Amino acid sequence: MKTTHYLSVWDAISDTPQEAASMKARSKLMMELSEIINTRKLRQKDAAELFGVTQPRISDLTRGKIHLFSLDMLMDMASTAGMSPEVIVTKPRIKRVIARSSTSSSRGATSVALAA
Repeated sequence: MKTTHYLSVWDAISDTPQEAASMKARSKLMMELSEIINTRKLRQKDAAELFGVTQPRISDLTRGKIHLFSLDMLMDMASTAGMSPEVIVTKPRIKRVIARSSTSSSRGATSVALAA
């Protein structure tokens, strides 16, 4: 039986890396918005006013219905509430691959290639 390791639950349940990235970002924003509601002890009606949405949208947010929210919507809600959401982009690591030639004419020759 082969075991597969994932960096996050979103990587495990998403079909593509793009979908996983979107789910991670939306999840993080939803948790931060929910934390504001909880720490300020806001009623859903008051949270809706703070975030500029309707009360049913706050209900969806606090119940974790991630599929109902776009990244744009969550960014707007956070900004409306006075938060400063930011996007952090990391570049892929470049691995150095050292290849040794097996031909006798280039004995001892080494070439270096870059792989993403």
